[in-house]
Amino acid sequence: MRPLKDAAPELGHSYTVKMAERGSESQDDIVVNHVSEADLRSVLVTSVLNLEKLDTDLFRGTHHWIPRTKRLFGGQIVGQALVAAANSVSEHLYAHSLHCYFVRAGDPKVPVLYQVERTRDGRSFCVRSVKAIQHGQPILICQASFHMQQKSPLEHQFTMPTVPLPDTLLTVEELIQRYLSDPNLADNTRQGLNKILADEVPIEIKPVNPPDFFRRVAMEPKKLFWVRARGHIDTVQDLHQRPGDMKLHCCVAAYVSDYAFLGTALLPYPNHRAQFSASLDHAMWFHSTFRADEWMLYECESPWSGGSRGFVQGRLWRQDGVLAASCAQEGVIRVKAVSPSKL
Repeated sequence: MRPLKDAAPELGHSYTVKMAERGSESQDDIVVNHVSEADLRSVLVTSVLNLEKLDTDLFRGTHHWIPRTKRLFGGQIVGQALVAAANSVSEHLYAHSLHCYFVRAGDPKVPVLYQVERTRDGRSFCVRSVKAIQHGQPILICQASFHMQQKSPLEHQFTMPTVPLPDTLLTVEELIQRYLSDPNLADNTRQGLNKILADEVPIEIKPVNPPDFFRRVAMEPKKLFWVRARGHIDTVQDLHQRPGDMKLHCCVAAYVSDYAFLGTALLPYPNHRAQFSASLDHAMWFHSTFRADEWMLYECESPWSGGSRGFVQGRLWRQDGVLAASCAQEGVIRVKAVSPSKL
């Protein structure tokens, strides 16, 4: 544990839970993006997180990336819910925590309505309740809390893990290309890898210690990877001067934080694959200012699993060692036994 490097304000909150059904570890453990740098604003900011205002505290969101499970990506729903909540609070308030329950799977064929309830407005804190609705029923129930920046002599944090810098590591896309260069690769495996490469997910990932893609050995339920949104979200460097931009970075981080999270609980079980996986609840706490379009280290671990459920925790670290955000999630994981992978 060490003192904080700066006195950055407590920030945003947003969390992401996944209702997607995951049929193999490849979708949960490996994510690739072909969205160009220049397209970020039109895809992630202008499109995915730019909600249409229908009425006071009522918004409509559309979809960009649809998982191969044909269900909505949980990170998108949580990120959009945080956008809706943030639109109902004043400029000087920062999101600092978010708690979600996913109650139904999302339908990718129709937009999502976000209904905001102004639960409480206090001097330092305000609370918003958000319902994400499809077909007249809630698919997500979210509580978000916002806080006015305040200085405090009480500041500490854990120490960031010592890992290689992102510039020295390969992206998931580059790692998959290495697998594909193997002439002895089985046809079905090659097909699966090419499908992953075809996904258009607007984030970039660089694993610190790339796990065996074929999961032939049991691993500790921990993983580390660098992650960022592709392209540039804005041109402002000092987010203290424009807190509205910090809210946007929090919403993007909520979207990003759902990737490869629940799959951490599967790492000790190489002879099992997920038949069905769905997040039950999801929470996120924002601690310091950060930029979601710059590399952050995502430290994920699963301290427990049992009863067809898995519990995972995560920390997002800035490159300078400041703890930006913390995450937690529990989800259903129903598995089936499989024979060892063959190349």
